[in-house]
Amino acid sequence: MLRKIMKGGHRKPSKSDGNDFGFGAPRNSGSGPANNVVVNHSSRAAPGPPSPHTGSAIAAPPPMNTVEPLPLFRDVPVSERQNLFLRKLQVCCFQFDFTDTLKSVREKEIKRQTLLELVDFIQSGSGKITENCQEEMIKMVSANIFRCLPPASHENTGQVSADPEEEEPYLEPSWPHLQLVYELLLRYVVSSDTDTKVAKRYIDHSFVLKLLDLFDSEDPREREYLKTILHRIYGKFMVHRPFIRKAINNIFYRFVYETERHSGIGELLEILGSIINGFALPMKEEHKLFLVRALIPLHKPKPISVYHQQLSYCITQFVEKDYKLADTVIRGLLKYWPVTNCQKEVLFLGELEEVLEATHSAEFQRSMVPLFRQIARCLTSSHFQVCDCFNLLSS
Repeated sequence: MLRKIMKGGHRKPSKSDGNDFGFGAPRNSGSGPANNVVVNHSSRAAPGPPSPHTGSAIAAPPPMNTVEPLPLFRDVPVSERQNLFLRKLQVCCFQFDFTDTLKSVREKEIKRQTLLELVDFIQSGSGKITENCQEEMIKMVSANIFRCLPPASHENTGQVSADPEEEEPYLEPSWPHLQLVYELLLRYVVSSDTDTKVAKRYIDHSFVLKLLDLFDSEDPREREYLKTILHRIYGKFMVHRPFIRKAINNIFYRFVYETERHSGIGELLEILGSIINGFALPMKEEHKLFLVRALIPLHKPKPISVYHQQLSYCITQFVEKDYKLADTVIRGLLKYWPVTNCQKEVLFLGELEEVLEATHSAEFQRSMVPLFRQIARCLTSSHFQVCDCFNLLSS
């Protein structure tokens, strides 16, 4: 009886025991230590029957951190370049830890050189890439740029957020690779060989939304690239224009009424400045609502000084396009006029001066009474720049 009990203790493992190690769990598909376990997803290859002897360990591909250099495009026949293009894209999908400068130095340099070759290949227009290559290229771009942004500096310390103008800008450690990925995307979007009918299948609404989410990056270099790329997408993909405007509206709403914290408001307003400049006349009701519901309320948040120059330009563009909007704009400024913040009041006075220069006399008379009441209050201000507001009357 004792021998039977001892033999029963050494139970043969069942096939279902492999799930205890997370073999089929998709939740660890992101970057991290769990990536050491390679899962053959159904989207990549059809799963074969498991080996009865060693399970799935033998079928695992080589380690994910092995990156080997590939031949140059000029060193292969023209007929093989599309295939080589795909292989280079696969190399650029590898992610590395940039917090440790001494880690994977060789592999990082191989990826950087490969990205440079891809940028040159797209920019030179030496070969029109196939639709399959375009799809894989957008997948590679997405794998690199779409990521969780690090928490803002005030979130790390738990302290009250300081003035954004006084904070040191955060610089993305992986920028040597990210910059080249953004450059590749930009060259693809602006290329005359890029067919918008094909490209819009991959640069879709989901892609645009994720791109807009990245505008909250604290790295000014990244926001500059995002501004240029989104502007080019707006210009080239006409089908996306209403969606982009609506998505930017939603970012402004969240910023004004919820967070009052966003790094890319200035860059988004720069894009809108060009868009407003191209509005056809008579102006659509949709655009007038955008002015009233999104742009004018942007005068409310405390960090307005960061983006006021771009905001003032957008507001003035509306008045220059349609002088009848002057009364709406002036009354909107008066609604959000600061009471105790003199520096913010100086900004409002400067903007009001620009608006009045584009205002016709009839519209000025409609808002003249509340405007002069506010100017009278400014004259009694203790701040010398606020009380010196007689130049407003010269218009």
